[in-house]
Amino acid sequence: LPGRMRAQTEIAIREADLIFFTIDAKSGLMPDDKTFAEIVRKSGKPVVVVANKAEARGAQGGMLEAWELGLGEPIPVSAEHGQGLPDLRDAVIAALGEARAFGEEEEVADEEPAASEVLIGEDITDPDAEPSYDDTKPMRIAVVGRPNAGKSTLINALIGEERLLTGPEAGITRDSISVDWDWHGRRLKLFDTAGMRRKARIHEKLEVMSVQDGLRAIRFAEIVIIVLDATIPFEKQDLQIADLIIREGRAPVIAFNKWDMIDHPQELLAELREKTERLLPQARGMQAVPVSAETGRGLDKLMDAVIRTHRVWNSRVSTGKLNRWLEGILAHHPPPAVAGRRLKIKYVTQAKTRPPGFVVSCSRPDAMPQSYVRYLSNSLREAFDMPGVPIRIALRTSENPFAGKAKKRR
Repeated sequence: LPGRMRAQTEIAIREADLIFFTIDAKSGLMPDDKTFAEIVRKSGKPVVVVANKAEARGAQGGMLEAWELGLGEPIPVSAEHGQGLPDLRDAVIAALGEARAFGEEEEVADEEPAASEVLIGEDITDPDAEPSYDDTKPMRIAVVGRPNAGKSTLINALIGEERLLTGPEAGITRDSISVDWDWHGRRLKLFDTAGMRRKARIHEKLEVMSVQDGLRAIRFAEIVIIVLDATIPFEKQDLQIADLIIREGRAPVIAFNKWDMIDHPQELLAELREKTERLLPQARGMQAVPVSAETGRGLDKLMDAVIRTHRVWNSRVSTGKLNRWLEGILAHHPPPAVAGRRLKIKYVTQAKTRPPGFVVSCSRPDAMPQSYVRYLSNSLREAFDMPGVPIRIALRTSENPFAGKAKKRR
C-alpha cells in the first residue's frame, strides 16, 4: 500500500499546476510529511503549505515545525470552521499569478527551468581575476525586527549616543532612519526600520507607509541585522522577516537581544543556534550573536559578525578553483540518471557577487532535480567557506565561454 500511495502521489504531482501540501497543525509534522516534501521539492511545481486545524490549542507549534519542510510559509486554515480561506486564496494567486489562478491562458515563453534561479547581484566581468574586497565604501546595514524588539536601543548603544527615539511602546519608530557611523575606521550607514508587523495587524495609513519604508531599507541594505527578543524568539513573524531578507539576496545576521534577562544563557544559546540552522536552512551557517542593547554586552562580537558576513556576501571564486571543485563533486556524487539518461555537468563559473551567484552548464537543466541543486549549493558553501549568505545557482545549456581561454593567455 505505501508503494502504491507514493506512485499515486507522484502521478498527481506531475499532473498538477499547484500543490497544496497539507499538514495537521495540531499534531505537528509526521515522518511521512518530510518524505512527501522531498518528492514535492523535486517536482519543481509551485507549492502552498496549508496548516489545517489551526484553530486547535497548540497549533502554533505545528505551524513553526512546518517551516522545516523548506517549502515556504505555512498558511493557517481551519477546514472545519472555514477560517483562513482569504489568506489561502492570496497564496494561490501569489504562487500562480492572477491569470492562471482565475483560469485564463498565459503565454509561456523562454521559461526558466524549475530547478534554476534568477541570479541577482553585481556582475563579474572577469571570472578569472583575483578576488578583491573593497572596504573603503560605506557598508549599508538595516536593523529590522518585530515591534519593540529593541532595534533603536541597539543602534543607540552601537553608536554611543541617543540618536533614535526609544521606549516601551511598540511601534515608536515610524520611519526608516539612517545614521552615518564609523566602526574602528570602517564607515557604516545604519538604517533603523519601523517594527515589521503582519499585514493583518497594520491598520493606520501611517503605519502601512512605515512598514513599506522598512522594506525599502532592506532592499537598499547590504547586511540586515535581525533583532530578536531572546525572551520570545522565533515567532512566525521573525521567520517571515528572515525569509524576505534571504529572498531579496541580502546577508542576514541575527542579534538575540535582551540577553541580560536570560537565566541560563549557555543552554539557551545552544538551543537558539540549533533552531536557527533548522528553521532557516536556506542560509546555513548564519551568524547569531547574543547581545544586550541595555548593557552593551556583545556589541563588539555582533559587529565582528557583520563584517565577516559582509566579506562572505562579496565572495569571489575563480573559474579554475570552481571547476577543480566540480571535478571532485562529479567523481564522488554525480547527478542522478533521469528517465534512464545520465545528466552531465560541463562546467561552473561565478557570474555574480552580492550575493554569490553561480552558473552551472549542464545537458538538461529542466531535468536536474532540485535536491541535487541544493547539494551543489551546500557543497559550494562548505568548500569555499561561505556560511550564512544566500547562494544562487542558475542552470544553463550554453556552451562553455571559457573553453580555450587558458591557451590564449599564454
